[in-house]
Amino acid sequence: MPSDYKIGMLWVEGPLSFLEQLCMVSFMDAGQDVVLYVYNNVTNVPDGVEVRDARDVLPDEDFVVHSRTGSPAPHSDKFRYRMLAQEPDLIWADTDAYCIRPFVPTDGHFYGWITNTEVANGILKLPPDSPTLRDLVRYTEDPYAIPPWIAPRHKQELIKAQESGDPKHVGEMPWGVWGPSAVTWLLKRHGEDRHAIEPHILYPIAYENRRIMARPRGNCQRFIQPDTVSIHFYGRRMRPLLRDRFDSRPPPNSLIGQLLEKHGIDPAAAPI
Repeated sequence: MPSDYKIGMLWVEGPLSFLEQLCMVSFMDAGQDVVLYVYNNVTNVPDGVEVRDARDVLPDEDFVVHSRTGSPAPHSDKFRYRMLAQEPDLIWADTDAYCIRPFVPTDGHFYGWITNTEVANGILKLPPDSPTLRDLVRYTEDPYAIPPWIAPRHKQELIKAQESGDPKHVGEMPWGVWGPSAVTWLLKRHGEDRHAIEPHILYPIAYENRRIMARPRGNCQRFIQPDTVSIHFYGRRMRPLLRDRFDSRPPPNSLIGQLLEKHGIDPAAAPI
C-alpha cells in the first residue's frame, strides 16, 4: 500500500556510512520519499534524499548531549517531537531503520512496542492533535525539569539536587529519559498506547539479538513475519560492531550484506 507520508530523519553532521545510506535508499526503493535534516555539512547523502536545515525545526543554540556518552540522543528526541508537530506529513524514522514496505499510519498513529512494556520512538508518527505529542513538546522544553516518568530512585536523587540548588540537566540524567520511557508513559497516560503495534512489525529482531544481522549465514528470517514492515539495526551498537569486527565490510551472506547488495550500496564507498 502506498503512503502519502514522507520519512523525516536527522543527521547532525559528518559523512553518512553505508548503514545510513542503506536505510534511506530502502525507503525510496519502497516508493517513500526521505527528508534528511542536518545541522552542519553532511556528505554521502544518497541521490533523491531531500536535505533540509534542522534549524528550521530546532535551533542549535542549546544543543543537548548526554554527558556520559557524548551522544546527541536527547537533542534528537527533542527534535523529532517538534518535527512531528511542525510537519504533519512526516513520519520520524531513525537513520538505522530499514524499510521493507512503506510506512502507513492508522488515524495518524504509527509506532510500536519494542518490548512487552515499552514503546520505542525510533519510528514515530502522532497526529497534530495528539495529547501525547503536545506533552512531549512541553516536557522537553525545560532541560532541568524532573520527568514524572523517571524511576523513583532517580527521581529522589534529582529532587535532592534541585532542593540543594544544583539541579541536574537532562544531559546528566539517566540515558534515554526523553526517549522511549517518555513516549510510553505519556501514551499510557492519554490512552494512546492502544494504537501501538506489535513488536514484530517494526522491531522484529530484538536488541539482544542484533548481532545476528551481521553474522555470516545468520538466520534472521525466523524473526520476519508477513506483516513486518521494518527492521531496526540498533546503529549505536551495530556501527562499532561492523567497523571493528568486519572492517566496515559486512559478510555478503549476512542479512546486512544481502540487503546492501539488494539496494546497490557499496560499503567500501562509505565506510563506518
